[in-house]
Amino acid sequence: MRRVVLGLTGSVAAIRSFELVDLLERSDSRARIVATSSALYFLDPAQVSERRGRGDSSFLIDADEWPGAGYRRGDPVGHIELRRWADVLVVAPLDANTLAKFALGLSDNLLTCLFRAWDFTKPVVLAPAMNTLMWESPVTRRHLQILLEDRAESTPPADWTFNQVQAVFARHAPAIVLVPPQSKRLACGDIGTGAMADIDEITQAVVEWRQGVDSEV
Repeated sequence: MRRVVLGLTGSVAAIRSFELVDLLERSDSRARIVATSSALYFLDPAQVSERRGRGDSSFLIDADEWPGAGYRRGDPVGHIELRRWADVLVVAPLDANTLAKFALGLSDNLLTCLFRAWDFTKPVVLAPAMNTLMWESPVTRRHLQILLEDRAESTPPADWTFNQVQAVFARHAPAIVLVPPQSKRLACGDIGTGAMADIDEITQAVVEWRQGVDSEV
């Protein structure tokens, strides 16, 4: 059974997180959720309470990083324990703020600490979700380029377009599987690219991450 950590960040697409967990678990995966404080705004409190009440660490928040009121030598370190447990890290939705933190190495919550400490011999699946102008921003492109170059196994191009970004990552940095956003009417009312990919596409990326994308870039 595949062990998946699903990171949730502050995008309205987080409302689909429990559907994604169910789909992952039907594909022979066991999922544990790590939610940022921003993600909690979009989640059903009753569902969060139910999952946190199971006592099996299936739903974790920043406060779960450390086990008690104060550190004691020998206490487990939450993000390291998660890294050791997981076979794959999925961040869906990945908001613009967390993408920036990943690229710059900021580690101010449980999820960003996990990414910073991640063993990249194991895959990371990223499914961005944000407003169209945020996705198409040169800042977003710069942050994606940093991730690409940091994990590149071969020299990546510098002149890729957003339409090519999935193939660029697959060819040059296969440890990071980028599942780009889709074009539709967004929650804010704008029409354009930025909505998180369909959850079945994200699940397929988890199952078949090694296959990559064969397109020439």
